[in-house]
Amino acid sequence: MDLLPGSILTVVAPVQGTVVSVPVAPGDAVDRGAPVAVLESMKMEHVVAAASAGAVRSVAVEPGALVAAGDPLVVVEVSADSGTRMGEEVPVDLDVIRADLAELGRRQSGVLDAARPDVVARRHRRGRRTARENVADLCDPGTFTEYGSLAIAAQRARRPLEELIERTPADGLVAGIGRVNGSQFDDRRSSCAVLSYDYTVLAGTQGQQNHRKKDRLFELIERLRLPVVLFAEGGGGRPGDTDYAVITGLDTLAFSLFGRLSGLVPMVGIASGWCFAGNAALLGCCDVIIATRDASIGMGGPAMIEGGGLGTYGPEEVGPLDVQVPNGVVDLVADDDADAVRLARSYLSYFQGPSEGWSCADQRLLRSAIPEERVRVYDVRQLIGILADEDSVMELRQGFAGGMVTALVRVEGRTVGVVANNPGHLGGAIDSDGADKAARFLQLCDAHDVPILFLCDTPGFMVGPEAERTAQVRHFGRLFVIGASLTVPFFTMVLRKGYGLGAQAMAGGSFRSPIFTVAWPSGELGGMGLEGAVRLGFRRELEAVEDPEQREAQFQSMVERAYQHGRAINVATAFEIDDVIDPADSRRRIVDALRAAPPPPPRTGKKRSCVDTW
Repeated sequence: MDLLPGSILTVVAPVQGTVVSVPVAPGDAVDRGAPVAVLESMKMEHVVAAASAGAVRSVAVEPGALVAAGDPLVVVEVSADSGTRMGEEVPVDLDVIRADLAELGRRQSGVLDAARPDVVARRHRRGRRTARENVADLCDPGTFTEYGSLAIAAQRARRPLEELIERTPADGLVAGIGRVNGSQFDDRRSSCAVLSYDYTVLAGTQGQQNHRKKDRLFELIERLRLPVVLFAEGGGGRPGDTDYAVITGLDTLAFSLFGRLSGLVPMVGIASGWCFAGNAALLGCCDVIIATRDASIGMGGPAMIEGGGLGTYGPEEVGPLDVQVPNGVVDLVADDDADAVRLARSYLSYFQGPSEGWSCADQRLLRSAIPEERVRVYDVRQLIGILADEDSVMELRQGFAGGMVTALVRVEGRTVGVVANNPGHLGGAIDSDGADKAARFLQLCDAHDVPILFLCDTPGFMVGPEAERTAQVRHFGRLFVIGASLTVPFFTMVLRKGYGLGAQAMAGGSFRSPIFTVAWPSGELGGMGLEGAVRLGFRRELEAVEDPEQREAQFQSMVERAYQHGRAINVATAFEIDDVIDPADSRRRIVDALRAAPPPPPRTGKKRSCVDTW
């Protein structure tokens, strides 16, 4: 109803309670929305406001009085300019910033790079980006939600609070959830957890509060099954925190929680600059490690090395890339921070669903990819580039185990993991490092429902006394055990050589294990390499030929007969392989098999207990 000028408005108690104050007296003028009484009920104060502007005619209560809901408190005579209807809401000034909100704004602004221009400038002079710049580049604009932005180092007992707020923003760890590649994939597939150590805060060390932040994020990652990207630059544990009763810190949960994510979600680690001790330990748990060219990665930094009496070294001498790439620690090498972020976004895309708008090279190029001379080397990476969608090949650990190529690719937009022998290294023979490289990649693909394509061109496993010093029996056994436990669809194409146990390892243990086992016309197969088989099987016959030239001629003749016998087109007549195909039809075979395979069942947890870190 309308509140007409001169009408009487009785303001009543909305709840039962005690009158705390009555800030008006008879004769006072009040504005609409002005408080006329304050009541306390159940330890909460209720401000009672005037619903109309006017003059107070009488006050019915005093402070300390107990009132019931509906009891009169104040009587107001409505003024002529009120223009108010009973029940109409009092307008709120949306531009008013309260003191508490203003304080929050100051604190939130204080953690941003803009609040530390000198620190940021020093970082840029070194050719490096800040933690927040890396996170902003990785995540789609405006999608990153930070956790623990107001945390500070746990050092209040030794440093003033204002200094900690200014110098230890977020306790040196920017952490939260954002979206990556959201323009290509839906929100659920593009959601990603991101954690970035901030080297400008106490050298990116692991403090008590940022350990708690990691624990919180790692638990959320497991619960929500989010991929995770970890920027791991930093010096490991921090000894200077004082605010907790900690003696050893060995009950820290971060390493257990992070390790438990292996096999559940894709895990990407990025190392730039110096990454030592606890930071390196987390990095080493990741599925893939991306490192910039200036990175040094080590389980112990210079201080720990010197403290152990092992000498004095600069950080650049401990685990540089010329060590960590050939030994297999680093999967992908980036030029700088920006390139590392680009690689991380690209890697995650392989686990975010099919890609649209693909194209490929003319597949007839594959017909000449294998030289007609059966012992002539060729570039298997170039072959993979033709077979896969254009610009879709991401090779992992390229600098390690040169005889084995492992790569994520797309075929008609769908992600496929490729394991290929490289005939340019040891003739394609599989050595211990090659077996480890392939076995771990198989686990990675299987854990995340990525189908696998084996491109076989191997004379078999490496042999000889020196080779056995590398524990080949166990390393090769690992390849068979993991191959036999694969749950994703996998396929084998014999490009040229497919001999012995090595060839079987490139087919999950048996040529009957893959969804298809086919060969190109250049394929040749056998229980062992042709030359070795002839020398072993016909040793007596060859030794009986005294003339060396005649012996060599007879040997070559025997090899040729063995080759004709083991040619793929002849092996197919015995149905030991499924077919011999035109190389130009390879993509069609792969796509048909992918379409025929049932989709992976809905995931509620892990398929594999973990993905081996090695």
